[in-house]
Amino acid sequence: MSKITIKETQNPSILKFEFEDFITKNESFEFKNIDEAHNSPLAQQLFYLPFVKTVYISGNFIAIEKYNIVEWEDVKSAVAEQIESFVSNGGIIISVEETKTKKQPITVYGESTPNPAALKFVVSKMLTKNSVEFKNIDETAASPLAKELFKFPYVKEVFIDENYISVIKYEINDWQDITLELRSFIKQYIENGGIVLDESLLVAKGISEDAKAQDFDKLDVTSQQIINILEEYVKPAVQADGGNILFESYNENDKTVKVILQGACSGCPSSTFTLKSGIENMLKSMLNDEAIKVEAVNA
Repeated sequence: MSKITIKETQNPSILKFEFEDFITKNESFEFKNIDEAHNSPLAQQLFYLPFVKTVYISGNFIAIEKYNIVEWEDVKSAVAEQIESFVSNGGIIISVEETKTKKQPITVYGESTPNPAALKFVVSKMLTKNSVEFKNIDETAASPLAKELFKFPYVKEVFIDENYISVIKYEINDWQDITLELRSFIKQYIENGGIVLDESLLVAKGISEDAKAQDFDKLDVTSQQIINILEEYVKPAVQADGGNILFESYNENDKTVKVILQGACSGCPSSTFTLKSGIENMLKSMLNDEAIKVEAVNA
């Protein structure tokens, strides 16, 4: 039987049901109703549940958006069991013959961030379960989309997470002159089936959930507490601003926490204030230790 892991997302209405192996090959699918899900017998079955609003299938997970008539806490275990049972009984998740159908329309909109050099392009579908940062075109082996974006002369860095792409630009152009061009390109690229991220290459590089979990287990208790605080309280706010924060290290001797800022948060003028006045104070309070300091290794 395929073991399912239940994961929360930024959106409380959406829950991810992750498989141990990949269930699609470099493709993502979004189904709004049972008629749209004709090439996914599993999605069709899920739509018989009255609270299922949207089904996303991508990489190694199925994400389900629910209506508010139920709470996930009451139904998530039953949904996971239903998915496991369906797959173990030979049920088809995605019919390969049907995947090359008409392109799926999506919406893309630009959203400002605290960093004036960064803009967040929000996409109406799940793109990845991994957050990945690209500093230049040489780093884009796992992302054909990022590679194409770097061909625009004003693109300096690209950051991709769940359902958005943050682009950091050079000062040579103003956002008002390039936003429409970038938004249109991203929309057409994704609608025409272009690969955003090749998850298998990310796994090969060790950017997998299993690897993260194993590393976590090896850390000292304080480091684990810091990671949990960052994940639960800090990361959602940072992601909302088009960026990401990663734990780098904790030095028990001088009480210094080092973090990595990604996406719109990298090089943001307000990031130092956020680190000191926000994150540092939060860690001091929640860990009851006034000596804690927070530094960004790439600030």
